[in-house]
Amino acid sequence: MTDVRLKVEGLHKTYPARGRTDSGTEVLRDVNLEVHDGEFLSIVGPSGAGKTTLLRCISGLLAPTSGQVLLDDQEITGPPRQIALVFQDYSRSLYPWMNVGKNIALPLRAQGLDKEEISGRVNSCLASVGLEGASGRYPWQLSGGMQQRVAIARAIAYRPEVMVLDEPFASVDAQTRNDLEDLLLQVRKETGSTFVFVTHDVDEAVYLSDRVAVLSKTPSHIEEIVPIGLPDQRSQLVTRALPEFSELRAHIFGTIRNLVVPSKTPPEYSI
Repeated sequence: MTDVRLKVEGLHKTYPARGRTDSGTEVLRDVNLEVHDGEFLSIVGPSGAGKTTLLRCISGLLAPTSGQVLLDDQEITGPPRQIALVFQDYSRSLYPWMNVGKNIALPLRAQGLDKEEISGRVNSCLASVGLEGASGRYPWQLSGGMQQRVAIARAIAYRPEVMVLDEPFASVDAQTRNDLEDLLLQVRKETGSTFVFVTHDVDEAVYLSDRVAVLSKTPSHIEEIVPIGLPDQRSQLVTRALPEFSELRAHIFGTIRNLVVPSKTPPEYSI
C-alpha cells in the first residue's frame, strides 16, 4: 500500500466559546495523518480525546478550525460522495418508517440509479451481511446487531471508496461484535475499500487493522502510529491467541494508559 487516499494536514479544531469568559475548547491540535489506499486504519485514544471530532472532520461533516483533510489530493469541504459513514447509534441512522430495503435504497436513489440496479444492490448487500429475505422487515423488528448489519449493508451498497466508522459496534453484545468484526474484514476483502475506524476497544483495533493511530489527550495530536504485523487472514480464536497479538495489545493499551496517568518508569511493554 503506497498510494495515499486520505491525508490530514495540520488539523486544528476548536469549538466556539459558550460565554464571554470562555475562549473556546481546543480539541485537536496539529493532527497529521495519512491513510493508504485499501488500508484498514483504526484510531484509538483516551476517553474524550476527540476521536469522533477527528472522524467528522475526515468525513466532511465538520469544518476544521485550520488545516485540511485531502481525499485523493482534493480538499474536503463537505461530505464527499466517495465516503460512506457508519455511526455508533444505528437506531438513529435507520429510518423506522422505512423497511430495510428502502433504508438501503435511499442513497442509491440519490445517485440516480434505475429500479433494477437498486434492487440488485439491495439484495446483494443484504446477502453479504447475512440478512437474505429481510428487505421487507422494519428496523424496529430487528435486533441491535441486525440493525447494524443493515447500516453496513447500506454503506457498502453505495460502493464507497472509503468507509468511515465511528464506534459502530459499541452498542451490541460481545458475540455480535465479533461477528460484525469478521463481516467488516470480509467486506474489505470483497470491495477493496479503505477503512477508517474509531473504537475504544484496543483488542478490536488490533484485530481489524493494518495500523493503529493513537491520539493523545486533548488538545489531541497523533501520539503514535503502530503497525500491526499480524497475518492477513484473521480468526477470532487463532489471531487473538497469538503472542504478537498480546504484545501489540499491551503496547497500545500501555501507551493510552500512560497518557492518562503518566508513569515515571519506562513502559513495561514495547514492540
